[in-house]
Amino acid sequence: MCLGIPMRITKVENAFKGMASAFGVSRPVRLELVRDVKAGDFVLVHAGFAVTKLDAEEAALREEFFRQFLDTEQEDE
Repeated sequence: MCLGIPMRITKVENAFKGMASAFGVSRPVRLELVRDVKAGDFVLVHAGFAVTKLDAEEAALREEFFRQFLDTEQEDE
């Protein structure tokens, strides 16, 4: 299964790379697959590549899904 993580762009270095954060973690992100990305935008990241932009509402829904999933996994342990 492939997962795309909703992340917020924190820095755009150039058209090809930037930094993004989610869940308190910052990671380098490749940007060449998404046009006109700027700091503050939300993107869906898979394997280090931003694959699409998300609006803030969609990013929040996806983040909440991951939080619920992680909470469920921790309860099972």
